Amino acid sequence: MQWRSIVVGLVVLRLSLSCVLWLAFGLGPKVSLGFNFPLSFSLSSYLSFFDGNKDEYVRKYSSFPDALKAKMKDMAKEMFYFGYDNYMKYAFPEDELNPIDCEGRGPDVLNPSNININDVLGNYSLTLIDTLDTLLVLGNVTEFHKAVKLVIDTVSFDKDSTVQVFEANIRILGGLISSHILLTDPKHPFGKVGFDDYDNELLHLAHDLAVRLLPAFENTSTGIPYPRVNLKTGVPPDSINETCTAGAGSLLVEFGILSRLIGDSTFEWVARRAVRALWNLRSNETGLLGKYSSQWVGKQSGLGAGMDSFYEYLLKSYILFGENEDHRMFQAAYESIQNHMRRGRESCNEGEGDPPLYVNVNMFSGEIMNTWIDSLQAFFPGLQVLNGDVDNAICLHAFYYAIWKRFGALPERYNWQLQAPDVLFYPLRPELAESTYLLYQATKNPFYLHVGMDILQSLEKNTKVRCGYATLHHVVDKSKEDRMESFFLSETCKYLYLLFDEDNPLHKSDNKYIFTTEGHVVPVDKRFREKQWNDFPCEEGVLAELEPNNRPPPSNASNCNRIPEERRYTLPLKSVYMRQIDHMVGLF
Repeated sequence: MQWRSIVVGLVVLRLSLSCVLWLAFGLGPKVSLGFNFPLSFSLSSYLSFFDGNKDEYVRKYSSFPDALKAKMKDMAKEMFYFGYDNYMKYAFPEDELNPIDCEGRGPDVLNPSNININDVLGNYSLTLIDTLDTLLVLGNVTEFHKAVKLVIDTVSFDKDSTVQVFEANIRILGGLISSHILLTDPKHPFGKVGFDDYDNELLHLAHDLAVRLLPAFENTSTGIPYPRVNLKTGVPPDSINETCTAGAGSLLVEFGILSRLIGDSTFEWVARRAVRALWNLRSNETGLLGKYSSQWVGKQSGLGAGMDSFYEYLLKSYILFGENEDHRMFQAAYESIQNHMRRGRESCNEGEGDPPLYVNVNMFSGEIMNTWIDSLQAFFPGLQVLNGDVDNAICLHAFYYAIWKRFGALPERYNWQLQAPDVLFYPLRPELAESTYLLYQATKNPFYLHVGMDILQSLEKNTKVRCGYATLHHVVDKSKEDRMESFFLSETCKYLYLLFDEDNPLHKSDNKYIFTTEGHVVPVDKRFREKQWNDFPCEEGVLAELEPNNRPPPSNASNCNRIPEERRYTLPLKSVYMRQIDHMVGLF
């Protein structure tokens, strides 16, 4: 809450000879996170940054010229087309591009157990389908039409491919549904993008794929789906039902939209039943969830891998479908997260203590289980923006941005106690760019344009290779792996482009849109709040009926007003706290 005059009150810091002891005022137990600082760190070094003439953070982040914004927009567009054009030249119709060898990549048929590849790649032109709506976001209607016709003419799901239900849903089903909606949207946010001979082929493909995923939901005693299916034969005979909460519980947006588009409740019903089953199994003590098989086989609860999109889709399902049970589950889950995972001072921008951080805890006790966070958790500030909790979003985002500044990428796991990566690779993930974009939309603070520029420049410097952008094998030495995952074009480039494109039709349209967990654009449309079937019955004990005076508000947008107006013109986080976070991740 840096005021325009850059005059702020003194923050009293408690110092010892060996370290700065920040007291935690989080909603959870009041324990220090234990960040250690060097002996040379002093109170005066913090207070000197309150002088506007000396404050490097104010000088660097408080403005962003229009000419530079246009340059970054062009840079994001060029980044997308360098990856997309090379995929089409060297890889299509295969699933992914190997950007170093300039070759296509499909499933690993020689090693069916290679689930790192085979869970995602189904021999169905993954990157093209995942990227369709990005072409429209960039305004390229001609290439969008060409790509849609290629999908219609060449893609079939009648393949002997065993894929993960979650990945096929968010990348393929979501890409097809989003593009179909944009093609047929009567309000045309991107102009007239339909073509005369389009006969709902993308919707038919989406329906065909969803039918092939349905066997995952059969013959399960709980309704929680098997994690993988063979697109020809169904659930493999040797399949196990050990799945993650996100994998089983993040199907409702795509399955729900499909059901409401075609008037068949089956798909929404199986997805909703899985969510309810997981919800029923949460801890009675904390309200948290873990990793599920026939029981909780993993007791760790966090916001990153295995959990992330479960929470995301509770809120986005409510926004899309208006089902009160989705909102109630999300609010209960968010309260449990705040109570048990959040550590640090109570307020992001006031008081003493460690900056707020969400840690991995035991789902039954709420006790910290380890001292790492993973890069997927960087999505959470964006979800907090969507929920109206902008203040907490600002602080968590700043922590991940500090890690990015140190390494020029986000390591897959970062140990906040050791100030070092635990898992060193970076596969071009979009989560930090996504949260940066959403925070900029909420605050219009130029700080987030600088963050986006840093991300763009780091990607260009550290990951660009002969035919695209490559996964970083090691964020310190910047060695690379020959893989460009489809989400780089579907999400990372899309969010970075939108960040700098103030006049994009998505921003100017009278209609509202949200992004799926794979970054696909879907409208918030009243037709998705209408269904041609009766309400799905709740299993006993899942949810009590909402009392009239406890019904959720129609929108959380007004919560953004909690951020004072002056914060929109200065730093989103006080310099003293930015410097604190930078210091905590070892930047100086």
